[in-house]
Amino acid sequence: MAAKKKRRAPASTAKREEPAAAAAPERPPPRNGVVEVFFGALGLVVAAIFVLLARPWSGDFATWFLAAEVATAIALIVYGSRRMIDRDAPPTHIDELHPRRFFLETWRRMDEEAREERLARKKAGKEYDWRPVVVLAFGAVFLTLMEYWGGSRTYVALVENLHGDSAEPTFWSELRTSPFARLFEFAWWSGWRVLGYFVLPAITLWSMRLRIREHGLETTGFSDHAWIYAFAYSIVLVCVVVVSYTEEFSTYYPFYKLASRSWFDFVAWELLYAAQFFSLEFFFRGYWLKALKPIMGSHAIFAMVVPYCMIHYGKPMTEALAAIIAGVVLGTLAMKTRSIWSGFLIHCSVAVSMDVAALLQTAHLPDRWWPL
Repeated sequence: MAAKKKRRAPASTAKREEPAAAAAPERPPPRNGVVEVFFGALGLVVAAIFVLLARPWSGDFATWFLAAEVATAIALIVYGSRRMIDRDAPPTHIDELHPRRFFLETWRRMDEEAREERLARKKAGKEYDWRPVVVLAFGAVFLTLMEYWGGSRTYVALVENLHGDSAEPTFWSELRTSPFARLFEFAWWSGWRVLGYFVLPAITLWSMRLRIREHGLETTGFSDHAWIYAFAYSIVLVCVVVVSYTEEFSTYYPFYKLASRSWFDFVAWELLYAAQFFSLEFFFRGYWLKALKPIMGSHAIFAMVVPYCMIHYGKPMTEALAAIIAGVVLGTLAMKTRSIWSGFLIHCSVAVSMDVAALLQTAHLPDRWWPL
């Protein structure tokens, strides 16, 4: 019996040691960062070519594309250089902007959450999800209404028809001859975007008993991702300053050409501009993405990009193409942060910065509070 115990002891010890050895996975070899630095430098070269040529990318979203490319290129160079210097360095905020972390990990998380939600609905006996059907169908209607009724031409025609041939001054004739007639046209345009991109979609969600706040309006955890907004804006601001010296930029912005007349004109225009940016972000990155994610997972981002690109038809082709890139980036950012606020703030900050830069290069900033 003693001999048997002596033979069992080594075997028992081996069994206890095996799990401990298996629990220590082999550490993957550190990445050297050369690939990131190479593609980052290549991105800066492409951006420099765009700046030199200037004409092909004039426009709002083309500028966005250039800024996003420069920001990504710098992030890749910083990330790669850091890995080349210290391969065992702990992760930092800048690592979150690496394409693999920013895009692929976010998309994989979306796919996993979509799979879990589909299983939960199946267990609850909900065989068919009507949310994508309702959101897509009504979204198409809202886009159509804005296209045919939400333009300045519709506003002008409406004022003309309501005024008629009356020689007497009326409310409609006052609108037509007002010093703020052009601003009223933009108010009509912005008002329709708020209606079609936010108010009507919100009513649709409410009718389906869905929480509107959950469609990109959550503010919990925003401070954890605020650095992304600050980093992106700091890079874009440099790009705005550079491109403001081109003739195409300075004559294109701001859209409201009387913004330099008074601070009232400037502030009123920027508020109208910001309102449509907020509504647009809610519609594409909140209303549609939230409803499509359970069915399509990460593919919902690319489905959203199709109509997002199409609303830019009629503008320069480069701007419409740049909207595809911007849609993927902003859609991924919204899903990563679970809100639209970062995209909205970046949109507004860049828009105001471009208007200010254009005014400084052409006319001037307002020098009075109210137009004479």
